[in-house]
Amino acid sequence: MGVMMLKWFFYLLPVLAVIGFWQLRQLRQRKNLARLRNAREAGLTEPASLHPIISEQSCMGCGACVHACPEGDVLGLVGGRAALINPTHCIGHGACRKACPFDAITLVFGTAKRGLDIPHVNDNFETNVPGIFIAGELGGMGLIRNAVEQGRQAMDSIARLDGIGKGDRLDVVIIGAGPAGFAATLAAKEKKLRYVTLEQESLGGTVFGFPRGKIVMTAPVKLPIVGPIKVRETTKEALLELWRKVEQDTGVKIGYRERMEDIVALGDGFSVKTAKATYKTRAVLLAIGRRGTPRKLGVPGEELPKVVYSLIDPEQYRGQRVLVVGGGDSALEAATSIAEQPDTTVTMSYRSEAFSRAKEKNRDKVAKAEAAGRLRLLLPSNVKEITQGQVHLECAGESVTVDNDAVIVCAGGVLPTPFLKQIGIRVETKYGTA
Repeated sequence: MGVMMLKWFFYLLPVLAVIGFWQLRQLRQRKNLARLRNAREAGLTEPASLHPIISEQSCMGCGACVHACPEGDVLGLVGGRAALINPTHCIGHGACRKACPFDAITLVFGTAKRGLDIPHVNDNFETNVPGIFIAGELGGMGLIRNAVEQGRQAMDSIARLDGIGKGDRLDVVIIGAGPAGFAATLAAKEKKLRYVTLEQESLGGTVFGFPRGKIVMTAPVKLPIVGPIKVRETTKEALLELWRKVEQDTGVKIGYRERMEDIVALGDGFSVKTAKATYKTRAVLLAIGRRGTPRKLGVPGEELPKVVYSLIDPEQYRGQRVLVVGGGDSALEAATSIAEQPDTTVTMSYRSEAFSRAKEKNRDKVAKAEAAGRLRLLLPSNVKEITQGQVHLECAGESVTVDNDAVIVCAGGVLPTPFLKQIGIRVETKYGTA
């Protein structure tokens, strides 16, 4: 009898395992569906940049994309198919597409509701103007790791151009020393190319403009010459210090405080003009980011000295009444960091009812600051006028006036579309397309 029961147990064990797996899978899918519904009810449905579109016909529900995503809770299985359950958590890693064995995922920019201007760039990062390449944030790739990889790959493409290493001109002029431009500079030196790198401000580009102490989310990257850099989460200061050490150790040359003014085609090459010099080159790599020209509100009083477009040091606003305008991560980080300063009064204004473009961690910080009485939210609202001691807004159809000492506008940057079109680069507005 005991032997018979033991045999039945071994027969039933695989069945019980299958049933247990199926029940666990169903539980996870119910949780994923609840997350998706919560995101929709909260209006958190608009990914900030590059994100996946999943084909229901091609997806087999294997879950490879779910496990591949470094953020952990962006994708989930719902109804036996992969779905974007937390759209605003997606920051454009692109690992999901690489992991999908059924080619069911397409990475796209923008959404049906919110278009995103993107310069036309081929798979090798060359624009429709032969010899001009784009890498990093200007091409819609804001994630540090992806921008670094693009800078390296773009230089691989440039090194293969006809005319490289010939004549008395440069091989490439790299414009910008942010993540993409710095990686491209290292790659140019590694390949022994004749290059010049121009940076109108400081090493780091957009990263340099982050608030003091801001946590920079990144992933392990591979820098040319240096090799793998195993950094997953660090501060702005630590990352910049790392890059400065790499700059010093490798001996790469970067021309700081030199702003590019014009690019003119010269046969199979270009002339790059700055305030200091003119450079003849075979190729140009634009790694200038998208935030060089801040997006303004266009309201009376915006020209007052108290209005700025980025936060560097929260301590400078100690004891002041501050209005932060915007709904992205930079706005939320600015507001919460200032709210931590003694004797400050912080108000946030955003045109939508939810911070759909910001990371969950930053939204949580805002919620906690509001609950603690350190932060006031005006949603949805628009600034109508800025005066010396006040700001006048419209909030949910009503007029609101707040006493004010300083205004920080974090509304992103304006793509240099006129300049790009002037040199012949085609700019497309993406509405959820690749």
